[in-house]
Amino acid sequence: MLQRIAYFGPAGTFTEAAALKYAPQGQLLPFPSIAAAAEAVSAGQADEGVVPIENSLEGSVTDTLDLLIHGSDLQIRRELVIPIEHCLLVRPGTGQEDIRVIYSHPQALGQCRGFLGHRFPQASLVPAMSTAAAAERLQQEPKGAAAIGNLRAAELYGMQVLARSIQDNAGNATRFVALGPTDSPPTGDDKTSLCFSFAEDRPGLLYAALGEFARRGINLLKVESRPTKQSLGQYIFLLDLAGHRTDAMAAQAVEALRRQVAMLKMFGSYPRYREGNGGGSAR
Repeated sequence: MLQRIAYFGPAGTFTEAAALKYAPQGQLLPFPSIAAAAEAVSAGQADEGVVPIENSLEGSVTDTLDLLIHGSDLQIRRELVIPIEHCLLVRPGTGQEDIRVIYSHPQALGQCRGFLGHRFPQASLVPAMSTAAAAERLQQEPKGAAAIGNLRAAELYGMQVLARSIQDNAGNATRFVALGPTDSPPTGDDKTSLCFSFAEDRPGLLYAALGEFARRGINLLKVESRPTKQSLGQYIFLLDLAGHRTDAMAAQAVEALRRQVAMLKMFGSYPRYREGNGGGSAR
């Protein structure tokens, strides 16, 4: 039976490329939003869902973080990283001098900010649901429009590539995660993601919380915060730490942290992505 993989679509997005890398023999099911892809997994329409979580230029994908914090009990099963090459797409026959409006996903527009400011300072930048949706929209637009997308989107929607590699950094890459009902068993080279918040705000709270990991020699790979969405100035802290949640030291640190905080939610433990390990499905 084919593994069913929900992804943030439609076809032609970078998330589709990540899903193909993750499960090349799987049945790929596109959904119009990150939340919809996750809901498909929760509802049993898909076995796992692939969504973006972090970009090397623009930082975290807040829709995915908010989903993990507030909107879903799905766990992270895997992570994978793919390079991101953005292209400027137009309807055939459109020249640079014709472009008055440029469509793309907000993350893509942000990743190409320098190029757009230099080459198209007067153009209107219009957000789209995805890079592929932006390319598809060009089919109904006059020739004064362009989109930022990838080469597959250009092929799928019959667009001409006016410029390649327009991202602000040649090393642009996005980290994706595969979400499922459970996380992954230990491999010996793992990562654990979680979030927590405090009931009050006073000096030293965060210092003491993070110290639980330092005292046990656990490396924190990422620390950031998100608003609680309840009150201005209140935050939820997100951690990525080296190791599996079942490792003795990690389990001790998490339990000690739990006693200090008002809320703690595990997002799961999963194999740490290493270049060359493929990031493929564990199934």
